[in-house]
Amino acid sequence: MRAKGKWSNLYLIVIFIILYAPILYLMYYSFNSGGTMHGYKGFTLDYYKEVFQDTRLLIIVLNTLIIALLSAAISTIIGVAGALAISNVRKRRMENTLLTLNNVLIVSPDVIIGASFLILFTIVGIKLGFISVLMSHIAFSVPIAVLMILPKLQEMSPTLIDAARDLGASRWNVLTKVVLPFIRPGIFAGFFMALTYSLDDFAVTFFVTGNGYSTLSVEIYSRARQGISLSINALSTLLFLFTILLVVGYYFITRRGNHTASRTARLEVPE
Repeated sequence: MRAKGKWSNLYLIVIFIILYAPILYLMYYSFNSGGTMHGYKGFTLDYYKEVFQDTRLLIIVLNTLIIALLSAAISTIIGVAGALAISNVRKRRMENTLLTLNNVLIVSPDVIIGASFLILFTIVGIKLGFISVLMSHIAFSVPIAVLMILPKLQEMSPTLIDAARDLGASRWNVLTKVVLPFIRPGIFAGFFMALTYSLDDFAVTFFVTGNGYSTLSVEIYSRARQGISLSINALSTLLFLFTILLVVGYYFITRRGNHTASRTARLEVPE
């Protein structure tokens, strides 16, 4: 058993090295005064200053954050409604069908999804830009939110809802006072997952961005094609650190939510 545990730990260490070594390599050379990724000559923050002095880049970062926050919020609201609808389906076959339809956008290749959205927006007459990017991000984020929220609904005992109804709670009070507080960790999980997916997405966004509008992932790709510049390293490092902050924030929020939920196992219903 000990030998098996050692091999498991070694396997995890190797996997983490493979995953994080390229990122650490990129971050390391973002401070290189030599201007290349081959020989480290000295420490500098010039490339980070270059990022913050680039007005166009700051506008693109703002566009990316607005798209990510809006799409995550809207998709989470839709995801809550979708998860409630799926959990209330009584027929097992219908529930499985809805789950399968929900998972289509998750398992489908991003290139196919992006091309489909491009064709759809072209046929409908929606101009490529902010609206097209926002709609496409909402579309592929909703299934993610549903999958994060639905397990919490399935964990909830039906007796909680029955007890609230017996005490005179209306449907709205049951939803707001019982169901939503119970599934709050799943809602936060869905929001943060949708937020990170929106920030990281490239393939779908590449198809639906128009002239004069771009997001951070598309901009990094465009700059990387023009040649090696350590400002790309600095920009990627900042984006990676921001993602880590989101993950840490999500961890503490869900931990606090689970602690509160376990400590307050009572119903709040009006008199």
